[in-house]
Amino acid sequence: MDPHVAFDLRKFVAPEFVYGVGALTLIGRYAKNFGAGKALVVTDPGVIRPGWVDKAFASLDAEHIPWATFQSITPNPKDHEVAAGVRFYREQGCDVIVAVGGGSPMDCAKGIGIASANNKDVLEFEGVDEVPTPGPPLICVPTTAGTSADISQFAIILDTLRKLKISIVSKTVVPDVSLIDPETTTTMPADLTAATGLDALVHAIEAYASNASSPVTDINALAAMPLLAQNLAPAIASPKNLEYRNNMMLGSLLAGLAFSNAGLGLVHSMAHSMGGLLDAPHGLCNALLLDHVIDFNYPAAPERYDRILSAIGGETAGAPDRKAALLKCIAKLRENAGITTTIGALGVTAADIPQLSINAFNDPCSATNPRQASIQEIEKLYERALSI
Repeated sequence: MDPHVAFDLRKFVAPEFVYGVGALTLIGRYAKNFGAGKALVVTDPGVIRPGWVDKAFASLDAEHIPWATFQSITPNPKDHEVAAGVRFYREQGCDVIVAVGGGSPMDCAKGIGIASANNKDVLEFEGVDEVPTPGPPLICVPTTAGTSADISQFAIILDTLRKLKISIVSKTVVPDVSLIDPETTTTMPADLTAATGLDALVHAIEAYASNASSPVTDINALAAMPLLAQNLAPAIASPKNLEYRNNMMLGSLLAGLAFSNAGLGLVHSMAHSMGGLLDAPHGLCNALLLDHVIDFNYPAAPERYDRILSAIGGETAGAPDRKAALLKCIAKLRENAGITTTIGALGVTAADIPQLSINAFNDPCSATNPRQASIQEIEKLYERALSI
């Protein structure tokens, strides 16, 4: 075991969570336990259509807790959306927040909570431990198997003026409880299943390779990888199969516990930069950058990446070049998930690369990357990813 992993001081933060089919129905009980007078339900139209939010309303109604709905949220939640949510939260006289959805509603809900509690713009909390006062009680119900915002101490908000995604890292944005119901993911479309599933896999890989990993995060990251790698394509092919969906949701949970405490790396730094500048889908950005960053990082942590290869089911027999085998395995997983495009096809141009690289270099996730990268090295990675 790496000496720094075995002996360095580490902390581990996680919320209370309830896992299993039917967890969604416990919203009302937990809101009542938190003393809710009125709940703000934060969600988006894509979650409302399949009926999951109606079940949330029914659970609150069963406990006689009034509610109001805020759904003015887009992918990559924006600073002005958080501000609108804060105004609505106050106008409605809410005192508990319930987030039902993927990463966007959950991150927006976190932003609404801390911005309302501290009477500040959400962008003022950028960085690590910059939130003085915790927000109101927060209940999260994830409906995608990927972002893990429901158990993490991260919130990612898009600064629309700077066209930059900011990271808020604080124990105050860890939800009070996460109600994880894998059945909610059975209505996810194939492209969302692919993007969020690969996002979860990147969480596990980056957490395991992180220079802030620990024995506890390693256990979670390594357990997550085979669940995600083996079940992603089957979940896309058979979206109603609850066994595949459960394995994906469990993998996402374990990966989230790992990265929330070990940090991430350069894949996320570069993806955040792209998402901020182009409003591009986060999970898709991660998927298209992963093998390029692994290629760069491999010399700094070869033993770790070799274990990752074994964990995701890559062929190791007769493969003296483990790095090549790992890159081939990652490419195959991505192709099997139906992702065959490039960041150039997403809209990235050569002219964007200098600013993208500066933003990625300054992103907090770069601090835990196993190999420190210069702005020039990041530029080269973006250049390679433009067409490959």
